[in-house]
Amino acid sequence: MRPALADALARGPAALATIVSLGDGGPRPVGTQMVFGHDALGGGSRAGFLSGGCIEADVEDHARACVTDGRPRRLVYGEGSPWPDIRLLCGARIEILVERIASDDPAARELLALAGARIPARWISDGDRRLCAPASEDLPAWPGAFSRRFDPPPRLVVFGGDPTALAVASLGAQSGFHTTLVRPKGPTSTPPLPSVAYRRDDVAAAVAAIGLDAWTAVAICGHDEDVDHQALLAALPSAAPYVGLLGARRRLGERLARLRAAGVGERDLQKLRAPIGLDLGGKAPFEVAVAVIGEIMAARHGQPALSRRASSAPDGGGQAAKPPGGGKS
Repeated sequence: MRPALADALARGPAALATIVSLGDGGPRPVGTQMVFGHDALGGGSRAGFLSGGCIEADVEDHARACVTDGRPRRLVYGEGSPWPDIRLLCGARIEILVERIASDDPAARELLALAGARIPARWISDGDRRLCAPASEDLPAWPGAFSRRFDPPPRLVVFGGDPTALAVASLGAQSGFHTTLVRPKGPTSTPPLPSVAYRRDDVAAAVAAIGLDAWTAVAICGHDEDVDHQALLAALPSAAPYVGLLGARRRLGERLARLRAAGVGERDLQKLRAPIGLDLGGKAPFEVAVAVIGEIMAARHGQPALSRRASSAPDGGGQAAKPPGGGKS
């Protein structure tokens, strides 16, 4: 929601709707948000969703009114709702805080600045008063306020240039990852992949420019052994929680031996997932892409049972690590 909020605030005040309480399930978790923009002509935009379509139109009506009068709203749908005609097919009880955000709101500006710097943030609001600071400061919420953490936007770095690498990059971008395709000495023309950045410099320069932090996944899908090796040397000791390598299982022992000889430690080798992706059985580029993005998401959300890891362990097995902040963004 942060890009949508930035866009809305560039055009005027906005309304932010947040699920602050949830009972008996529901399609979206606590902390889910919608942004409603407003412009001088009386129109507006909307981004996100809070349910399966049961309540969004009603929330929008309250959000538009909130932008106009400035008063926050606490909306309840489902059990205890004052609007029994709005039915939730999932049977959930959803409580939503709707608040007006001014264009110059200090908390919102801090939230966007921290996102740009890729620093985790803590957002606290009761609808009238808001605070935002780096999550490391661990600000306590006051009575009646809702607190949520914002991790940096997830990123994906894909090394390679064949159809499989292109498919992984394309699906990664469609799945919400800020995606960069790296193809050292590749074509000067940018691949026709919407929302995918492209670099053709060497591995070291690309990694230094991008930066591999705890919210960045690395998928090495090339067919150049030296480029793959350099990418592994850069990615495995980094903070990136996911490093996957495309290639035949029978060659894995040689690659691990070469990495050890280059000084990569066993702890870093345990991060490697090779062959890359969940074992879905498909070999076509987009089948591999689904397997790769699925595995990245499983690791990101702490689902080790869905992910398999080949590493320096004798059986090639291991357990998935959960990234900082529970892997949620």
